[in-house]
Amino acid sequence: MKKMFLLFSHTLTKEQEVDAIQNLKVKEFVYLPKNLQKIWSNVPADIENVDEFLEPIKEFLKQNVNEKDFVLIQGDFGATCKMVSFAKSLNAIAVYATTKRDSVEKVVDGKIVKTSIFKHIMFRKF
Repeated sequence: MKKMFLLFSHTLTKEQEVDAIQNLKVKEFVYLPKNLQKIWSNVPADIENVDEFLEPIKEFLKQNVNEKDFVLIQGDFGATCKMVSFAKSLNAIAVYATTKRDSVEKVVDGKIVKTSIFKHIMFRKF
């Protein structure tokens, strides 16, 4: 049974869930426990190396990921690079979500207000 572990700061959209189930054959979605989610969502900008900071998340993945499970990884650029490499070392499949952005401009009170609408397209392997 393929799982998708979620290393990102959002909740999956319905479109993303359907895509993962239909195209990647995912049967279960695994969000990080709250303490680990707090770590992933708050990577400090003032540390030179994130390896030690990410160790609890690596330990969680080591204990839970099976070969060929998916790990959706999006976040701090450096932390993402480190975790992609780590996921691959576990023989997991590291992916990220791709989106299409449509912009809508409206004039509100004489000012132009630009709104971006993001639509999920697919999961892409790193």
